[in-house]
Amino acid sequence: MRLAVFDLDGTITHRDTLLPYVMGFPMSTPRKLLGILVFCWTLVLFVLRLRDHGQVKSAFIRSTLRGQTRARLEAWTAEFVPAVLEDGVFADALGRIAQHRKEGARLVLMSASTDLYVPAFGAALGFDEVICTGVQWNGDRLDGHLTTPNRRGKEKTRCFEALRQAHPGLTTAAYGNAGSDLDHMRLADQPLLVNASAGAQRAAARMDIPVAERWQ
Repeated sequence: MRLAVFDLDGTITHRDTLLPYVMGFPMSTPRKLLGILVFCWTLVLFVLRLRDHGQVKSAFIRSTLRGQTRARLEAWTAEFVPAVLEDGVFADALGRIAQHRKEGARLVLMSASTDLYVPAFGAALGFDEVICTGVQWNGDRLDGHLTTPNRRGKEKTRCFEALRQAHPGLTTAAYGNAGSDLDHMRLADQPLLVNASAGAQRAAARMDIPVAERWQ
């Protein structure tokens, strides 16, 4: 039996999912523009290396979606996820997921994106387990601060190691598309970098991680 761990953004989906999720959420244009303007200050601090990826993610969510109700966000997720799955995913990724499922693998979706919608992707695609970044609620209203570490880079590695310990003896496969995925992929028995930039491909080659042609 195999443990097959897939990244989401850029590995299964054609692109990042957080930006279109937030920008597609039905709200007034002035409210959306105000949120983006507020977020720009955090983006400047990130460029100056005074904020990390998790802080930027939280700031983006808080500046745009904070205060929205759980019901409204769940309704939007129920529209957003099927729309992405209809024409925004790689057929090769779906084929690889189906192949692992047929072989009896335990499928894990591990993403730095948030639990506003990643669990819905996991359920729709038939994953057995979902690991993603958590966001905080104040009762029925979204707060937007993170409740977990941002599931990226070394944090993904920590989660991957925990998966291996929870399922000892299983052969591990790992799929990712970014340089930040390589840290945990190097630990897998069967890693595969897909849809990657030239820089990520060069880094993968230095680690002896196989690189696939761009998925269709």
